[in-house]
Amino acid sequence: MAGNDWINSYLEAILDVGPGLDEKKSSLLLRERGRFSPTRYFVEEVITGFDETDLHRSWLRAQATRSPQERNTRLENMCWRIWNLARQKKQLESEEAQRVSKRRLERERGRREAVADMSEDLSEGEKGDSVGDLSSHGESTRGRLPRISSVDTLEAWTSQQKGKKLYIILISLHGLIRGENMELGRDSDTGGQVKYVVELARALGSMPGVYRVDLLTRQVSSPEVDWSYGEPAEMLPPLNSEGMMDEIGESSGAYIVRIPFGPKDKYVAKELLWPHIPEFVDGALSHIMQMSKVLGEQIGDGHPVWPVAIHGHYADAGDSAALLSGALNVPMLFTGHSLGRDKLEQLLRQSRLSRDEINSTYKIMRRIEAEELSLDASEIIITSTRQEIEQQWRLYDGFDPILERKLRARIKRNVSCYGRFMPRTAVIPPGMEFHHIEPHDGDLDTETEANEDGKSPDPPIWTEIMRFFSNPRKPMILALARPDPKKNLTTLVKAFGECRPLRELANLTLVMGNRENIDEMSGTNASVLLSILKLVDKYDLYGQVAYPKHHKQNDVPDIYRLAAKTKGVFINPAFIEPFGLTLIEAAAYGLPMVATQNGGPVDIQGVLDNGLLVDPHDQQSIADALLKLVADKHLWAKCRANGLKNIHLFSWPEHCKTYLSKIATCKPRQPRWLRNDDDDENSESDSPSDSLRDIHDLSLNLKFSFEGDKNESRDNVDGSLDSEDRKIKLENAVMSWSKGMAKNSQKPGSAEKVDHNSNTGKFPALRRRKHIYVIAVDTDASAGLSETVRNIFEAVKKERTEGSVGFILATSFNIIEIRSFLISEGLNTTDFDAFICNSGGDLYYSSAHSEDNSFVVDLYYHSHIEYRWGSEGLRKTLVRWASSLTDKKGEKEELVVEDEETSADYCYSFKIQKPGVVPAAKELRKLMRIQALRCHVIYCQNGSRINVIPVLASRSQALRYLYLRWGMDLSKVVVFVGESGDTDYEEMLGGVHKSVVLSGVCSNASSQLHANRAYPLTDVIAYDSPNITKTPGGCSVSDLRASLEELNVLSG
Repeated sequence: MAGNDWINSYLEAILDVGPGLDEKKSSLLLRERGRFSPTRYFVEEVITGFDETDLHRSWLRAQATRSPQERNTRLENMCWRIWNLARQKKQLESEEAQRVSKRRLERERGRREAVADMSEDLSEGEKGDSVGDLSSHGESTRGRLPRISSVDTLEAWTSQQKGKKLYIILISLHGLIRGENMELGRDSDTGGQVKYVVELARALGSMPGVYRVDLLTRQVSSPEVDWSYGEPAEMLPPLNSEGMMDEIGESSGAYIVRIPFGPKDKYVAKELLWPHIPEFVDGALSHIMQMSKVLGEQIGDGHPVWPVAIHGHYADAGDSAALLSGALNVPMLFTGHSLGRDKLEQLLRQSRLSRDEINSTYKIMRRIEAEELSLDASEIIITSTRQEIEQQWRLYDGFDPILERKLRARIKRNVSCYGRFMPRTAVIPPGMEFHHIEPHDGDLDTETEANEDGKSPDPPIWTEIMRFFSNPRKPMILALARPDPKKNLTTLVKAFGECRPLRELANLTLVMGNRENIDEMSGTNASVLLSILKLVDKYDLYGQVAYPKHHKQNDVPDIYRLAAKTKGVFINPAFIEPFGLTLIEAAAYGLPMVATQNGGPVDIQGVLDNGLLVDPHDQQSIADALLKLVADKHLWAKCRANGLKNIHLFSWPEHCKTYLSKIATCKPRQPRWLRNDDDDENSESDSPSDSLRDIHDLSLNLKFSFEGDKNESRDNVDGSLDSEDRKIKLENAVMSWSKGMAKNSQKPGSAEKVDHNSNTGKFPALRRRKHIYVIAVDTDASAGLSETVRNIFEAVKKERTEGSVGFILATSFNIIEIRSFLISEGLNTTDFDAFICNSGGDLYYSSAHSEDNSFVVDLYYHSHIEYRWGSEGLRKTLVRWASSLTDKKGEKEELVVEDEETSADYCYSFKIQKPGVVPAAKELRKLMRIQALRCHVIYCQNGSRINVIPVLASRSQALRYLYLRWGMDLSKVVVFVGESGDTDYEEMLGGVHKSVVLSGVCSNASSQLHANRAYPLTDVIAYDSPNITKTPGGCSVSDLRASLEELNVLSG
């Protein structure tokens, strides 16, 4: 009963403190609100420290001793409620343990299956190399970052870059971003990331070999923020231009480019930006295309200069960068800064919010999906520390350090990975500007003498700090951090107070932000500060500890200088430090360091070698390390010298050198088609390249794609090699056919009457249209689609006759099904300008050259979307998954079967026999990611079919491709969708194009069966956007025309 005695004592203490648990503000006891609450302390002690059976016995005892006295009644009620809290906590912990266990088993099973496919035994290299020890070329990088050994080496590297003229895109969407007078700390979105991306852009723009850097962000024209955030562009002048910018061009340098998207005249939090991401992507795509042409005129001999890489910062920018990377076919980099899964784990452990509440508040599931997509699309994941890789990124389905090591070793040995891909990781610490820093030697006495000779007086902050000390010339132990429990400042004060030799030898300075009144501080910060003040009093540290109330940002360098003058030490005792920028700043001013052994300081110490690492939970270890550094003058001098010698490794030039060297390892990618004549719509060139680019006969495609090469590829060990052979065969055949077509078209009498709705020219007719109508209604039968198509045609009959509008059919059907649909409904191929088939896996144009050859496939679209396409390795895994479903469910008939007739080279299709039994699309996507197979899984046709296409392919991405290649103005595009649709439905409702939702179409519940997501559609679709409208009644001609008039597409 000892446990019960403790419980009873705690319960009595709660009653003595204040109001009972059943009052209106009882919820505050379990949250951090206002000031420190003893009641909260005792409740947490009871919940976390005792078994629920003890709590139940205490409740029974309280119930048995019930009396009319108010105190006993309160005791009974309180005991019962705490007991229930403990039970709930135990249940949540059990559920969390089950979830973690399930995740671990899923990952191990996925890894086993992936390794089983890669049937070769592990080589010595695969066994011996640990995660992160090898660079992309296999060299070891453990323990130390690559460094420039001398000035000569830096100059040699600089000379190698002079011939290059790179164009780099950085993206950081949220917060307020400008080059000067950054409002850091204005809100949670305008913090360290803003400073980092601006300085990175500025530094990259000054590097040899880099011609232009664009930092893309959101344009904010709101009365609540400064006017400068509404400027479309802002140049970032280099801080130190000496010798760095060897060539200055008309458009060279670094720029902040602000793209308008989201609510106009309103500054919104990052959690509310998700529905507007597609609008940003379209705007950014337009800017990049225009700038590529401008740079082409300046440095590209008239050819567009495409970005060498697109780098997304944070999840929202990562999502945008992935879509832009896919649209432009250029490499992508990603830096998470803060990761959603890590935050979700922390919030769940705190047990203050349920999973649904977390998702509602932080849109956390949408954020996690964006980070997973970033893993799918990225060539390189850039982190500040190795801890991010080993402890945070490994939480994601798409990244497995063990599988990454196996794949990297196989790539190094030039062995097939069977369609599996894992992004490389690179640890590149943030850079700093050091050219303005001048570490001082000497002590305070020499400085005072210098002041007497007429030099500038001591900085004011020195006086503010030294007034606390009875002997200000003793070595100063400096800590600079918020009064947050995670920063562990109370342990530091205890270590200082209980170590008499350290107290006698040194002073302690705690710079804990700015404050006016402790009572006005947040609850946790006030609690930490009060604890520190009590400890100062307990150990009688008056005259030995400074805790100034105020300091400015430009005072921080002077604070570091003061600590260095006194031969002091900088300390960061945080429980976990993600990076530790203050450690680098302190080293730049000649301060040795003592830092936590958890997180980024490990990497920093490995590079600078200027201090000691300690266990932040070990008070004695902290005191010993501080005493050792302060007392041993030789050790102090050595650490100071090491820090000053190696600090350049964290400079921006060094950061950028490493950064650019990583980009150089990426395989160059850019739009593949030849654009020599694309700007001349009237060009009549009949060169083989033109014919190959623009014409491909349907019968040839079917012959080579379905009869020959696909069967051969499935017998091939590695589908990627077969794909190349197929492409060569196919292009040769097309070239021969296209030459024949050119000759036939020149025969006498072969000319046909020009039809505004036919594609008689070399270019698709959509280039000549004022508006493009995209029919993307997702039905499982052609009957419903037929009525919709005819009504849309009738609604714009006048414009269609004039030839001012064109039509695109975007569907999950393949080209054979589309052809059958057109024939059965009496429609002509030329009624449509283009066909987006297989959910975005194929793109065709209509052709009037021949009735038998009325479809033209865009071969370059395939090369545009094939990035990380798993080919045969992916297909085999999908087939195995389909077979496993039948075994798991104990069904006699197969639940999912491969549909070879509707499959294509870039779309694997499967029939769903029982839609209600098959797992959701997100589960299949998760399974593929765990096995390092990158693809876009789409459940379509009312849940009766699964289409699996390349990861960056989709119907919406196909529209962006048409804009990129043929100049189809996306703002002049109108997309027609039903009330629900395939699992890519949300992608068709975002962007600068207009959208019409057809009332009553695809509205039945089964249409939404597989459109399940980890987040609600309202998180990703801006239904209040002026670009989205819904037909007033149904899908009649009058309803359609009214909606188009509302969107200002048609005149009334």
